[in-house]
Amino acid sequence: MCAIMLKPEDFFDLAEFEHRDLFEGVEYIWDGLKRIKEYIREVIRPNLGAIRKRGDVLSKTYILYQGEVLEEGFELFYGDSGKGRLKVRSGKEDLVGATVLYAGVTLLSDHISIGKGTVVEPGALIKGPTIIGENTEVRQGAYIRGDVIVGDRCVVGHTTEIKGSIMLNDAKAGHFAYIGDSILGNRVNLGAGTKLANLKIFDSPVKLVIDGKEYETNLRKFGAILGDDVETGCNTVTSPGTLLGKNVLAYPNTLIRGYYPPNTIIKLRQNQEVSKRIYNSDIKI
Repeated sequence: MCAIMLKPEDFFDLAEFEHRDLFEGVEYIWDGLKRIKEYIREVIRPNLGAIRKRGDVLSKTYILYQGEVLEEGFELFYGDSGKGRLKVRSGKEDLVGATVLYAGVTLLSDHISIGKGTVVEPGALIKGPTIIGENTEVRQGAYIRGDVIVGDRCVVGHTTEIKGSIMLNDAKAGHFAYIGDSILGNRVNLGAGTKLANLKIFDSPVKLVIDGKEYETNLRKFGAILGDDVETGCNTVTSPGTLLGKNVLAYPNTLIRGYYPPNTIIKLRQNQEVSKRIYNSDIKI
């Protein structure tokens, strides 16, 4: 029987994640969730104060460039910010790394930091404290409820709600997702309608049972830990305290609970959950 590996490095490559210190000395990966609030308050450097003075709901589109706020005299050429295709031009100069906040964005806190090259689309609402990295898209209708860290080149998508969570670099939740008290690894992709449930029906902390061993998390709210390169199909739902190792693939309409090791495929067949390890590229289920 293989040993169960539950440290942060077993789920994520943290080498290029700016906030890897949050996981320093963490024994079990879910303990990182307990550190989010304190960590954000220690490291956040809010940079939207000048824009916040315009009001909670932005009446026009603003550009944040090299610490200055521009509200006129620029052109926008919309494109995938994660691939560097978002362009802002002032006269003949390309404002490389400019951050775009469209008219209709709601900012309900002074404790928000947004990185270079990131775009926040109309209708998005952000509460603090929140740190958003570089070249990320916060799409129309997104709801960021605070105590959130979003990495570089991520997508917080249309009507996606996130709170008390971390998205590592290149993680994407493009459509209709709920991310509660969870951690998404590098390059995680949530299919449309994925819900990471974070609260048990019964009023007690989440307890994990993995290979017959019990783990007390002492977390009343605990969604899911998704390792690097995990992908979920549309309308996937995870129960509180779900752990998916690296490269796990979940078929659409799957209800998932418990721990799944790396390189597992999860699907429903005749109303029963089925999983198989991927030992070679020829396996099919």
